[in-house]
Amino acid sequence: MPTVAVDKEDLYQLLGRSYTTEEFDELCFEFGIELDEDTTNDCAKGERPQLKIEIPANRYDMLCIEGIAQALNEYLGRSSAPAYSLQPAVPQVTMTIKESTSTIRPYAAAAILRGIKFTQRSYDSFIALQDKLHTNLCRNRTLVAMGTHDLDTLEGPFTYEALPPSEITFIPLNQTKAMDGNQLMEFYEKDKNLGKYLHIIKDSPVFPVILDKNRNVASMPPIINSDRSKITLETTNVFLDITGTDKTKVAIVVNQLVAMFSRYCSTPFSIEPVNVVSEHNKETRVFPDIKPRLMQAEISYINSCLGLNLDVDTIIQLLKKMGLQPKQNESKNDLLDVYIPITRPDVLHQCDIMEDASIAYGYNNLVKTQAQSQALVAQPLPINKIADIVRLATSQNGWSETLPLTLCSHDENFKFLRQNDDSKAVKLANPKTIEYQVVRTTLLPGLLKTVKENRKHSLPIKVFECGDIVLKDETLERRAKNQRNWAAVFVGKTAGFEFVQGLLGKIMQTLRTDWLEKPSAGKRGYWIEQDDANATFFPGRGAKIFFRAADGAEANEIGSIGVLHPEVLGFFEIPFAASSVEINTEKFL
Repeated sequence: MPTVAVDKEDLYQLLGRSYTTEEFDELCFEFGIELDEDTTNDCAKGERPQLKIEIPANRYDMLCIEGIAQALNEYLGRSSAPAYSLQPAVPQVTMTIKESTSTIRPYAAAAILRGIKFTQRSYDSFIALQDKLHTNLCRNRTLVAMGTHDLDTLEGPFTYEALPPSEITFIPLNQTKAMDGNQLMEFYEKDKNLGKYLHIIKDSPVFPVILDKNRNVASMPPIINSDRSKITLETTNVFLDITGTDKTKVAIVVNQLVAMFSRYCSTPFSIEPVNVVSEHNKETRVFPDIKPRLMQAEISYINSCLGLNLDVDTIIQLLKKMGLQPKQNESKNDLLDVYIPITRPDVLHQCDIMEDASIAYGYNNLVKTQAQSQALVAQPLPINKIADIVRLATSQNGWSETLPLTLCSHDENFKFLRQNDDSKAVKLANPKTIEYQVVRTTLLPGLLKTVKENRKHSLPIKVFECGDIVLKDETLERRAKNQRNWAAVFVGKTAGFEFVQGLLGKIMQTLRTDWLEKPSAGKRGYWIEQDDANATFFPGRGAKIFFRAADGAEANEIGSIGVLHPEVLGFFEIPFAASSVEINTEKFL
């Protein structure tokens, strides 16, 4: 959770009264935030005391003193949610997104704050909010970056383009020498603040840049603004530019900035819109979009979750304390139409509305009651129940359970097992290490790596695992599925095939599955058939395991068993003979 440091005196002034540390801590707790520290006793002479407040990561509107005060005042009933307006209603300024930006940072938004009056502390808060958003929502500027400019030093209309670095020349913020894009990369490479952002665009053949009507550079996002347009305490008209790779987050960021600081405009909470024309998306949008979002929530749902029986008027008043604007649906008495302001992008579902109602009501005021629904009584999933049965039976036979990682290298999953890549493995797009490239499609790599690290132990080594593998499945929404497998490996001076076959028999007996001497009879049970195609096993020493779930049912291949090939053992640096068995336990559901 981000921590926001605010001036103690300023916050109490905005809240209309002073609090003791204990009183304010209690207020924060009730609202769902946390007072981390009060620096009053640690301040040196001349320093102003601060309150350090932990804010939920999804409450972007509370990353500055203005947002915290506004939310708490609404909660305390001291004020209602601000009514934002666009003045003029029809945009007079245009920003055009050129098609060249589609390869690097394709989305942009803009807005203007007219007649703004900064004090030193409100100016500092304005800068600090941008830093918090960059760190939190914007993921260190990789998703979104924002720039603020003195509009009086620029002239619209604006263009957002992507140009070769050599064609971008301007004086960067707080510098005196003009540089091109390549010189900027070199100049800021060792800068402790900006150096960490260079990688975002450094290797691109073009850099994004925002230009005004006269081709003056306003900023080169996401790195730095131009010194020409820097804002100061004397700035009265602020131009905001937002660029990024995430369309939704771009809109959220521009809304948060104007919502928090339009209060300092000559007409409080008024924003001048900007018409943004995208050439590559073939769309035109007006920013900011201050129209509240309409969501619906059922009154019965809210009451059932909270264990209460509140009437509609009470729930409406509770939601207003959280900055929402609810009213009863005209056609359905059990339904609320809830208008979500631009400050609350965290409200995505009626459960979020229910949570706000519970905060406003007070968690400490909820009466403890016993759950009436039997659906709340927990029971193990069938697959977990089978896994526990198999796990217990294996350990009771003297085998040691292992818990290796589900990620492994591509070679461990395929090459080391003498298998070809069958395209069923889920691969990590940007693995940080060669050890974690794919999600395993078999339990064998983890077991064999465990044996490798314990090969100096006395023989035989008998280990097993009952865990998930992951396989691609294009028919599913998430395009992959988990499958619960059970596998065991025996390592000794001899291969010990009879030990893994005996263990398989014990597990099948535990699962009430008989061995079939004559599979063709069509009875329920299991059997094995020689499989020379599986290169993981020694030739002539490998088999498929088949299972028929019911009399007359179709048989399914559920696993494999065999003596591991010497090359497999060599890849895992195991200097002994070994056998393995692996089955899909989900077939027994």
